[in-house]
Amino acid sequence: MEQKGFTLWFTGLSGAGKTTLARLVETELVARGHKVEVLDGDVVRTNLSKGLGFSKEDRDTNIRRIGFVCHLLTRNDVVAIAAAISPYREIRDEIREQISWFVEVYCECPLEVLAERDVKGLYKKALAGEIKNFTGVDDPYEAPVSPEVIVHTGNESPEESVARIITRLEEMSLVEETERVFSEGEEAELRRRLEALGYV
Repeated sequence: MEQKGFTLWFTGLSGAGKTTLARLVETELVARGHKVEVLDGDVVRTNLSKGLGFSKEDRDTNIRRIGFVCHLLTRNDVVAIAAAISPYREIRDEIREQISWFVEVYCECPLEVLAERDVKGLYKKALAGEIKNFTGVDDPYEAPVSPEVIVHTGNESPEESVARIITRLEEMSLVEETERVFSEGEEAELRRRLEALGYV
């Protein structure tokens, strides 16, 4: 199977697991022979979008910059993985239009779970009004209407989420399916069942 570039775009609230899943998927895709680049929202802000604030205009500019880099990588047969809150649906859809193969992954997680997990205490401060324009609290987050993948990071393990994402990429023929390798015990059990059914 000829490898082609695509963009895997993780969106979701702060703390929903976007970066964690992006790195795990990167590891899996590299193991399968893909060229992969991860664009993490926080890292991009430090290097590519330094000086931008958190107004809607600045947020849109930041996401458009990430989208432009993803577009360049994708057309050169690299898998671009973006992990950014990207709160506004219109901008995500605008980027989708620019990229031939765009796979949106919505990291869905309830606000109360995010607040519990939040080691920096940002949600607590935002809910108390100490931080303004915090996405999901007093600044909007527009969830995707029909993403290619939804992972429920509040109640499933990272491994389960990654498996769901990889399966969808296989279904879309963006990633080649790998052969299932059975252990000796599994092979023996499979043979026993086939014999009982009269197939062996």
